[in-house]
Amino acid sequence: MVRAAAALLLALAGPAEAQECRLALVLALDVSSSVDAAEDVLQRDGLAAALTAPEVRAAFLAADLPVALAIFEWSGRYNQQLLLDWTLIDDDARLFAAADRLARSSRHADDSPTALGHALGYGAGLLARAPDCLFETIDVAGDGVNNEGFPPAAAYRHFPLADVTVNGLAIGDAEAGGLPGYYRAELIGGPRAFVEVAADFADYERAMRRKLLREVAATPVGKRREAP
Repeated sequence: MVRAAAALLLALAGPAEAQECRLALVLALDVSSSVDAAEDVLQRDGLAAALTAPEVRAAFLAADLPVALAIFEWSGRYNQQLLLDWTLIDDDARLFAAADRLARSSRHADDSPTALGHALGYGAGLLARAPDCLFETIDVAGDGVNNEGFPPAAAYRHFPLADVTVNGLAIGDAEAGGLPGYYRAELIGGPRAFVEVAADFADYERAMRRKLLREVAATPVGKRREAP
């Protein structure tokens, strides 16, 4: 079912001879001061487990064109750290290696504020040197609102994000008017953008599995990077 759906989406998107991959996916992890050491471990281990869950692995490998994956952690305006540079996920071995690298990583800072706009800017910079893919998505996970530097709205004005889907994973504060509402109003953007909610960091793996399945298996139709 997943393979058939992916093949149909690619067919509808048009010829892909010039593309190396169907999706350039940037995953961004919050390591601001509101995330303690135990929560940071839950986040890294949870993402590694979500990436290698059977249904997520099947979605990554469901079409001939692979997904290109990059992962970074973010907090304050000057605190972004690349954890995984662009990797074409074209078999199980590469996906497991990416997950293992993430699980073995450790945060580079734990005392910085939450600079969501700067995280989006860093993600846009990664996409600027991504492999040539049909679609582009930035996946931002976090547990708080922007409290340093320029806001997400400024990032949308000043970085090339017009054709990029930005999704959010709001951790905690699950009331409709809380963090999920803020993410919907201020963070997400682009075709079919959505917010997934994790009740807390212990719920992160479950929420990330759901989020990755939507991003990887249901690439939006109608937006396609033009061949050079």
